[in-house]
Amino acid sequence: MDGEELTEQETALYDRQIRVWGVDAQRRLSKAHILVSGMKGTVVEFCKNIVLAGIGSLTINDDRPVTEEVLSANFLIPPVESLYGGKSLAELCCDALKEFNPMVRVSVERGDLSSFDGEFYDKFDVVVLSCCSVAYKKLVNEKCRKSSKRIAFYTVNCRDSCGEIFVDLQNYTYSKQTKQKNQLKDMIEVDDPEDLGDPLTAEERGEVHSSALNITEAIAVPWKSLPRRVCKLYFAMRVIERYEIVEGRKTGETLVADLSGVLKLKQEICEAHSLSESHIPDSLLKRLVTSTREFPPVCAILGGILGQEVIKAISGKGDPLKNFFFFDAMDGKGIIEDISHANTGT
Repeated sequence: MDGEELTEQETALYDRQIRVWGVDAQRRLSKAHILVSGMKGTVVEFCKNIVLAGIGSLTINDDRPVTEEVLSANFLIPPVESLYGGKSLAELCCDALKEFNPMVRVSVERGDLSSFDGEFYDKFDVVVLSCCSVAYKKLVNEKCRKSSKRIAFYTVNCRDSCGEIFVDLQNYTYSKQTKQKNQLKDMIEVDDPEDLGDPLTAEERGEVHSSALNITEAIAVPWKSLPRRVCKLYFAMRVIERYEIVEGRKTGETLVADLSGVLKLKQEICEAHSLSESHIPDSLLKRLVTSTREFPPVCAILGGILGQEVIKAISGKGDPLKNFFFFDAMDGKGIIEDISHANTGT
């Protein structure tokens, strides 16, 4: 992502955000290539945010046709069937996203991404998946890990008023600026942060080296080794995933009639992991099973958080999420769960 400088047009268009995160971060964004699969409400919010932020290119993938469920949370698609013209979700979203920022290249990739070879993934800096199976996520995550370069991998899932984001940045280095430097920038106005003096050293920036779990490792952590107060959504999402696998369901294909089977499976899994069933309230599972549609306000929140995290990963500035982020509109809390230490036994 290093190389060319911003053009005059880019500098003028992104002037305000350059003042927030700096010229170097904007330059990295403008050279970044992002792949997204699964054009549901949360992902659509994310795509809108990063296109407006000024990434280099966005490639979207979703061959499904428009359905009533999709229309309930996807604001990019007009509710007028005559405009669809046999186009897929990705094609319709592509047309709309281009209008947000003509300087960003938006294109469509057809097909099953899990069947594509490593060379295909080498073109991207970030991969984001939604509304797909655990097996699909594992395959794509593995392909990203095998790439000759570091590819940031994310998954996002929204059910009713709950949401989950998973992050795998592999081996990653990011910078923390010192409080003194930030406070000085807040107190005085400068057109260029470099006017504040010599560039910060690695130590002054607080460079941090971090490594992440892949999704296979992150969902296979023994529950009894996790901290006591791990978010209930972590456990609930794993139960739902397991139920869909056992019953041969597609992601999100659960009904009210499945609740008794999900509760039974919860009991079995808790026993196997020596975990109290109270960690996964029946009321939470009921919400996740009986209402699988996305809740638009939650889509906006998750899409905003995901966009922010991708910008951090590309720019190398700011503390990234580790492993998981969970949100539940019932209590309004966003919770970060770093389970890497539990997995290693440290």
